[in-house]
Amino acid sequence: MTTHPSLTQIDRYAAADPGLDEPSVWAIEVHLEDCADCRARLAGSTTTESRVVIDHVAAVLDRQIAAAPPPVGRSRPWSVLRHRWFVGTLFPWLAMTATVLACAALLGVLWVGIPSLVLLIAPLAPLPGVAVAWHRRADPAWELIATTPAAGLTTLLRRTAAVLAFVIPALALVGAGTGVSMALLLLPCLAFTAATLLLGTLVGVRRAAIGLIVVWTLAVITPSLVAARLPVLLSAQSARSWALATVLLTIMALLRVDGFRRLSHHE
Repeated sequence: MTTHPSLTQIDRYAAADPGLDEPSVWAIEVHLEDCADCRARLAGSTTTESRVVIDHVAAVLDRQIAAAPPPVGRSRPWSVLRHRWFVGTLFPWLAMTATVLACAALLGVLWVGIPSLVLLIAPLAPLPGVAVAWHRRADPAWELIATTPAAGLTTLLRRTAAVLAFVIPALALVGAGTGVSMALLLLPCLAFTAATLLLGTLVGVRRAAIGLIVVWTLAVITPSLVAARLPVLLSAQSARSWALATVLLTIMALLRVDGFRRLSHHE
Protein backbone atom coordinates (compact mmCIF):
# COMPACT_ATOMS: atom_id res chain seq x y z
CA MET A 1 0.00 0.00 0.00
CA THR A 2 1.23 3.48 -0.83
CA THR A 3 -1.07 5.20 1.75
CA HIS A 4 -2.02 4.43 5.30
CA PRO A 5 -5.07 2.19 5.75
CA SER A 6 -8.08 3.93 7.18
CA LEU A 7 -9.11 3.47 10.77
CA THR A 8 -12.15 1.52 9.55
CA GLN A 9 -9.93 -0.89 7.63
CA ILE A 10 -7.69 -1.35 10.66
CA ASP A 11 -10.72 -2.01 12.87
CA ARG A 12 -12.04 -4.57 10.40
CA TYR A 13 -8.60 -6.20 10.19
CA ALA A 14 -8.31 -6.34 14.00
CA ALA A 15 -11.76 -7.91 14.23
CA ALA A 16 -10.91 -10.46 11.49
CA ASP A 17 -13.88 -9.21 9.46
CA PRO A 18 -14.65 -11.96 6.88
CA GLY A 19 -15.88 -9.29 4.50
CA LEU A 20 -12.34 -7.87 4.13
CA ASP A 21 -10.93 -9.40 0.94
CA GLU A 22 -7.55 -11.15 0.92
CA PRO A 23 -5.66 -8.55 -1.18
CA SER A 24 -6.67 -5.86 1.33
CA VAL A 25 -5.54 -8.05 4.23
CA TRP A 26 -2.16 -8.68 2.57
CA ALA A 27 -1.73 -4.99 1.78
CA ILE A 28 -2.49 -4.02 5.39
CA GLU A 29 -0.08 -6.60 6.76
CA VAL A 30 2.73 -5.46 4.45
CA HIS A 31 2.09 -1.85 5.47
CA LEU A 32 2.08 -2.71 9.17
CA GLU A 33 5.56 -4.23 8.90
CA ASP A 34 7.04 -0.81 8.12
CA CYS A 35 4.68 1.63 9.80
CA ALA A 36 4.92 2.02 13.58
CA ASP A 37 2.03 4.52 13.69
CA CYS A 38 -0.40 2.08 12.09
CA ARG A 39 0.79 -0.69 14.37
CA ALA A 40 -0.05 1.57 17.31
CA ARG A 41 -3.50 2.24 15.83
CA LEU A 42 -3.98 -1.50 15.40
CA ALA A 43 -3.07 -2.07 19.05
CA GLY A 44 -5.78 0.41 20.04
CA SER A 45 -8.33 -1.34 17.85
CA THR A 46 -8.00 -4.73 19.50
CA THR A 47 -10.77 -5.93 21.76
CA THR A 48 -10.40 -6.76 25.44
CA GLU A 49 -10.61 -10.47 24.62
CA SER A 50 -7.84 -10.15 22.02
CA ARG A 51 -5.58 -8.33 24.46
CA VAL A 52 -6.12 -11.06 27.06
CA VAL A 53 -5.13 -13.70 24.52
CA ILE A 54 -2.06 -11.71 23.43
CA ASP A 55 -0.95 -11.22 27.06
CA HIS A 56 -1.38 -14.94 27.73
CA VAL A 57 0.66 -15.92 24.67
CA ALA A 58 3.38 -13.41 25.60
CA ALA A 59 3.60 -14.83 29.14
CA VAL A 60 3.88 -18.40 27.82
CA LEU A 61 6.58 -17.40 25.37
CA ASP A 62 8.52 -15.58 28.09
CA ARG A 63 8.47 -18.72 30.27
CA GLN A 64 9.56 -20.96 27.38
CA ILE A 65 12.38 -18.61 26.38
CA ALA A 66 13.60 -18.43 29.99
CA ALA A 67 13.56 -22.24 30.29
CA ALA A 68 15.27 -22.86 26.94
CA PRO A 69 19.06 -23.21 26.66
CA PRO A 70 20.96 -20.06 25.74
CA PRO A 71 21.35 -19.42 22.01
CA VAL A 72 24.43 -20.80 20.31
CA GLY A 73 27.14 -18.23 19.90
CA ARG A 74 28.29 -16.99 16.55
CA SER A 75 30.37 -19.35 14.47
CA ARG A 76 34.07 -18.97 14.83
CA PRO A 77 36.05 -17.94 11.75
CA TRP A 78 37.52 -21.43 11.31
CA SER A 79 34.02 -22.93 11.43
CA VAL A 80 32.74 -20.54 8.75
CA LEU A 81 35.80 -21.31 6.64
CA ARG A 82 35.20 -25.05 6.98
CA HIS A 83 31.54 -24.87 5.96
CA ARG A 84 32.03 -22.48 3.04
CA TRP A 85 35.26 -23.79 1.60
CA PHE A 86 35.21 -27.45 2.45
CA VAL A 87 32.93 -30.45 2.83
CA GLY A 88 33.72 -33.51 4.93
CA THR A 89 33.22 -35.94 2.05
CA LEU A 90 36.32 -34.50 0.36
CA PHE A 91 38.62 -36.04 2.99
CA PRO A 92 38.55 -39.63 1.62
CA TRP A 93 39.23 -38.41 -1.92
CA LEU A 94 42.11 -36.19 -0.84
CA ALA A 95 43.53 -39.03 1.23
CA MET A 96 43.27 -41.31 -1.81
CA THR A 97 45.04 -38.70 -3.95
CA ALA A 98 47.89 -38.42 -1.44
CA THR A 99 48.20 -42.21 -1.28
CA VAL A 100 48.31 -42.56 -5.07
CA LEU A 101 50.98 -39.86 -5.36
CA ALA A 102 53.08 -41.53 -2.64
CA CYS A 103 52.76 -44.92 -4.33
CA ALA A 104 53.70 -43.41 -7.69
CA ALA A 105 56.80 -41.85 -6.18
CA LEU A 106 57.73 -45.15 -4.49
CA LEU A 107 57.22 -47.17 -7.68
CA GLY A 108 59.35 -44.67 -9.56
CA VAL A 109 62.21 -45.41 -7.18
CA LEU A 110 61.76 -49.19 -7.09
CA TRP A 111 60.87 -49.76 -10.74
CA VAL A 112 63.78 -48.46 -12.76
CA GLY A 113 63.30 -47.86 -16.47
CA ILE A 114 59.70 -46.64 -16.49
CA PRO A 115 58.73 -43.00 -17.09
CA SER A 116 57.91 -40.87 -14.06
CA LEU A 117 54.53 -42.02 -12.77
CA VAL A 118 54.24 -38.86 -10.69
CA LEU A 119 54.54 -36.75 -13.83
CA LEU A 120 52.03 -38.90 -15.69
CA ILE A 121 49.31 -38.71 -13.04
CA ALA A 122 49.96 -35.11 -11.93
CA PRO A 123 47.32 -33.65 -14.32
CA LEU A 124 44.70 -35.97 -12.81
CA ALA A 125 45.60 -35.40 -9.15
CA PRO A 126 42.98 -32.70 -8.35
CA LEU A 127 40.17 -34.19 -10.46
CA PRO A 128 38.72 -36.71 -7.93
CA GLY A 129 38.38 -33.93 -5.37
CA VAL A 130 36.92 -31.48 -7.89
CA ALA A 131 34.46 -34.16 -9.06
CA VAL A 132 32.89 -34.39 -5.60
CA ALA A 133 33.25 -30.72 -4.68
CA TRP A 134 29.76 -29.99 -6.02
CA HIS A 135 27.65 -33.11 -6.32
CA ARG A 136 24.35 -34.14 -4.76
CA ARG A 137 25.69 -37.54 -3.61
CA ALA A 138 28.79 -36.08 -2.01
CA ASP A 139 27.33 -33.12 -0.12
CA PRO A 140 24.99 -33.87 2.82
CA ALA A 141 23.62 -30.33 2.60
CA TRP A 142 23.06 -30.42 -1.17
CA GLU A 143 19.33 -29.58 -1.08
CA LEU A 144 19.92 -26.58 1.18
CA ILE A 145 22.92 -25.17 -0.69
CA ALA A 146 21.47 -25.77 -4.16
CA THR A 147 18.63 -23.33 -3.42
CA THR A 148 20.85 -20.49 -2.19
CA PRO A 149 22.71 -17.75 -4.10
CA ALA A 150 25.96 -19.51 -3.09
CA ALA A 151 25.07 -22.50 -5.24
CA GLY A 152 27.00 -23.28 -8.40
CA LEU A 153 29.95 -21.08 -9.21
CA THR A 154 30.69 -19.70 -5.71
CA THR A 155 30.57 -23.05 -3.93
CA LEU A 156 32.40 -24.89 -6.71
CA LEU A 157 35.26 -22.37 -6.90
CA ARG A 158 35.68 -22.29 -3.14
CA ARG A 159 35.87 -26.05 -2.84
CA THR A 160 38.08 -26.36 -5.92
CA ALA A 161 40.46 -23.88 -4.33
CA ALA A 162 40.46 -26.02 -1.16
CA VAL A 163 41.30 -29.11 -3.24
CA LEU A 164 44.14 -27.31 -5.00
CA ALA A 165 45.44 -25.99 -1.68
CA PHE A 166 45.94 -29.63 -0.68
CA VAL A 167 47.01 -31.14 -4.01
CA ILE A 168 49.58 -28.53 -5.08
CA PRO A 169 51.76 -28.83 -1.92
CA ALA A 170 51.44 -32.62 -2.14
CA LEU A 171 52.65 -32.55 -5.75
CA ALA A 172 55.46 -30.16 -4.87
CA LEU A 173 56.56 -32.41 -2.01
CA VAL A 174 56.52 -35.55 -4.13
CA GLY A 175 58.15 -33.77 -7.04
CA ALA A 176 60.96 -32.46 -4.85
CA GLY A 177 61.75 -36.01 -3.81
CA THR A 178 61.79 -37.34 -7.37
CA GLY A 179 63.54 -34.46 -9.13
CA VAL A 180 60.65 -33.85 -11.54
CA SER A 181 60.21 -30.35 -12.99
CA MET A 182 57.81 -28.29 -10.85
CA ALA A 183 56.42 -26.54 -13.92
CA LEU A 184 55.49 -29.84 -15.59
CA LEU A 185 53.91 -31.05 -12.37
CA LEU A 186 51.80 -28.02 -11.55
CA LEU A 187 50.85 -26.49 -14.91
CA PRO A 188 49.11 -29.61 -16.31
CA CYS A 189 47.39 -29.99 -12.94
CA LEU A 190 45.96 -26.45 -13.18
CA ALA A 191 45.10 -26.87 -16.87
CA PHE A 192 43.08 -30.02 -16.20
CA THR A 193 41.30 -28.32 -13.31
CA ALA A 194 40.29 -25.42 -15.54
CA ALA A 195 39.22 -27.84 -18.28
CA THR A 196 37.06 -29.74 -15.80
CA LEU A 197 35.31 -26.53 -14.74
CA LEU A 198 34.78 -25.50 -18.35
CA LEU A 199 33.36 -28.85 -19.44
CA GLY A 200 31.40 -29.00 -16.21
CA THR A 201 29.20 -26.14 -17.37
CA LEU A 202 28.08 -28.37 -20.24
CA VAL A 203 27.87 -31.90 -18.83
CA GLY A 204 28.40 -31.52 -15.09
CA VAL A 205 31.66 -31.36 -13.17
CA ARG A 206 31.59 -35.02 -12.14
CA ARG A 207 31.13 -36.28 -15.69
CA ALA A 208 33.77 -33.86 -16.97
CA ALA A 209 36.32 -35.06 -14.40
CA ILE A 210 35.63 -38.74 -15.11
CA GLY A 211 35.84 -38.17 -18.85
CA LEU A 212 39.20 -36.39 -18.62
CA ILE A 213 40.60 -39.10 -16.34
CA VAL A 214 39.56 -41.85 -18.78
CA VAL A 215 40.85 -40.02 -21.87
CA TRP A 216 44.24 -39.14 -20.29
CA THR A 217 44.69 -42.67 -18.96
CA LEU A 218 43.96 -44.31 -22.31
CA ALA A 219 45.65 -41.76 -24.56
CA VAL A 220 48.73 -40.83 -22.52
CA ILE A 221 49.45 -42.95 -19.43
CA THR A 222 48.94 -46.39 -20.96
CA PRO A 223 50.99 -45.76 -24.18
CA SER A 224 53.76 -44.13 -22.11
CA LEU A 225 54.06 -47.17 -19.85
CA VAL A 226 54.00 -49.54 -22.81
CA ALA A 227 56.67 -47.54 -24.66
CA ALA A 228 58.62 -46.86 -21.43
CA ARG A 229 59.08 -43.18 -22.24
CA LEU A 230 57.37 -39.89 -21.53
CA PRO A 231 55.13 -38.41 -24.25
CA VAL A 232 55.89 -35.16 -26.02
CA LEU A 233 53.06 -33.59 -24.05
CA LEU A 234 55.19 -33.84 -20.91
CA SER A 235 58.56 -32.93 -22.39
CA ALA A 236 60.57 -30.04 -20.99
CA GLN A 237 59.59 -27.86 -23.97
CA SER A 238 55.87 -28.26 -23.27
CA ALA A 239 55.78 -26.09 -20.13
CA ARG A 240 54.90 -22.92 -22.07
CA SER A 241 52.12 -24.70 -23.90
CA TRP A 242 50.64 -25.91 -20.62
CA ALA A 243 50.84 -22.40 -19.19
CA LEU A 244 49.04 -20.98 -22.24
CA ALA A 245 46.43 -23.73 -22.08
CA THR A 246 45.83 -23.00 -18.40
CA VAL A 247 45.25 -19.29 -19.06
CA LEU A 248 42.96 -19.89 -22.04
CA LEU A 249 40.89 -22.58 -20.31
CA THR A 250 40.50 -20.39 -17.22
CA ILE A 251 39.31 -17.44 -19.31
CA MET A 252 36.88 -19.64 -21.23
CA ALA A 253 35.51 -21.08 -17.97
CA LEU A 254 34.94 -17.57 -16.61
CA LEU A 255 33.17 -16.58 -19.84
CA ARG A 256 30.84 -19.52 -19.27
CA VAL A 257 29.77 -18.14 -15.88
CA ASP A 258 26.08 -18.47 -16.81
CA GLY A 259 26.55 -22.20 -17.18
CA PHE A 260 27.62 -22.47 -13.55
CA ARG A 261 24.18 -21.26 -12.45
CA ARG A 262 22.71 -24.42 -13.95
CA LEU A 263 25.16 -26.86 -12.37
CA SER A 264 22.40 -28.27 -10.18
CA HIS A 265 20.65 -29.60 -13.28
CA HIS A 266 23.75 -31.60 -14.32
CA GLU A 267 24.75 -33.05 -10.94
